[in-house]
Amino acid sequence: MSFINKDFMLSTETAKKLYHGSAENMPIIDYHCHLVPQQIAENIQFRDITQLWLVDGHYGDHYKWRAMRANGVSEKYLTGGTKSSWETFEKWAETVPYLFRNPLYHWTHLELSRVFGIDKLLSPKTAREIYEECNAKLATPEFRGQELIKRFNVKVVCTTDDPADDLRWHKQIAEHPFGVKVLPAWRPDKAMAIEDPKAYNEYLAKLGEAADMEIRSYAQLLDALRKRHKFFEKMGSKLSDHGLETFYAADYTEKEIEAIFAKVLAGKHVDAEELDKFRSACLHDFAVMDAEAGWAQQFHVGAIRNNNSKMFKLIGPDTGYDAIHDLPTAAAGHRFFDRLAAEDKLAKTILYCLNPKDNEVMMTMAYTFNDGTVPGKMQFGSGWWFLDQENGMRKQMNALSVLGLFSRFVGMLTDSRSFISYPRHEYFRRILCDVIGKDIEDGKIPASEMDQVETMVKDICYNNAKNYFNF
Repeated sequence: MSFINKDFMLSTETAKKLYHGSAENMPIIDYHCHLVPQQIAENIQFRDITQLWLVDGHYGDHYKWRAMRANGVSEKYLTGGTKSSWETFEKWAETVPYLFRNPLYHWTHLELSRVFGIDKLLSPKTAREIYEECNAKLATPEFRGQELIKRFNVKVVCTTDDPADDLRWHKQIAEHPFGVKVLPAWRPDKAMAIEDPKAYNEYLAKLGEAADMEIRSYAQLLDALRKRHKFFEKMGSKLSDHGLETFYAADYTEKEIEAIFAKVLAGKHVDAEELDKFRSACLHDFAVMDAEAGWAQQFHVGAIRNNNSKMFKLIGPDTGYDAIHDLPTAAAGHRFFDRLAAEDKLAKTILYCLNPKDNEVMMTMAYTFNDGTVPGKMQFGSGWWFLDQENGMRKQMNALSVLGLFSRFVGMLTDSRSFISYPRHEYFRRILCDVIGKDIEDGKIPASEMDQVETMVKDICYNNAKNYFNF
């Protein structure tokens, strides 16, 4: 029997029945990912498995990079650009046998099986054979970017896009549809990043150009963002995303925010109190825009980024040197949402945490502000980043189940730059069915209610997201 077999991760007969009968064939809505819109629009043909899997210019799988570095693989095989595709792939194959109990071991073999039909285990012994078989298939039309997305029955993909982006590639995709909706998602983080005045002023110039206006005040910043927000909506966007260390909800006045903005516009650095006030104003105003447009908003909270200063200087951000933060989130988070609720400006919201200590904090925070208008309006989102593995998923499911309505959960997302990360949805669904199946066999959920349980599984896999986002 192959390692990735039909009952992989399913430990009970009920789990097997649930997965194969209710979860396996449900479509996918990937409502948050980092696929590059240009690569989708151009229907990229990958030159080899190394480009697809490991290194694609600045982009790559940072999970794999971290593992390879830990296994003693030199940076020249990763971001150094001095080694051949085969040499880099060979180093990954040398790393894989050291990955037992790491989700990368499962993901690697799921992707080999589901994408390439290869059920061999990757190791130095099989590396050359697997490398050549993958490359031969990638050279065919059936393995171009759009086809890779379609083979997993994906209905909607939401990329992550800055307000200053012109969305030209989304327009091209819409004009040449391939059977999957590809929509932009609004990520305005740079609009509040005043800690680096030089970079911020450069960003304001870019945003002003996109909005066709000059930005010389905070009020004008909001005007420019509103124009871009409406443009994103016209292009199909229905949700935003925010990457935060924690929530921001300091007290401030309009006069203070304008003074802080003017200070940054003059190229001056702000102090910690000014930074907190400015972030608080921005985050509130961003949320109001979403509520007024009827969008959903996502808050990814708890990453500490670019921690290795030497490597940040050498190769830049998003290269595998981020980690789990431990800032408090409860007090500011509740103040933030309370202000919005008091103003009747609270949009549909999904909260994600990167620190597992915050699972119950985030869960109870979300459910404090449900108002009976929309089922699951305030959500605790799936395990994110370092937590989108078996243990993290089970903990997230347990926190959501015992403190809320598991049946209203909008399910999994890839949060990935890879065209072949969709087996992670399968991974999630297998774990979901294993959790529920065990509860049924343990007598914690009545076996007589299997029809309702099957409906719940289908809803979590697809239907809830379809109804929640209304794409």
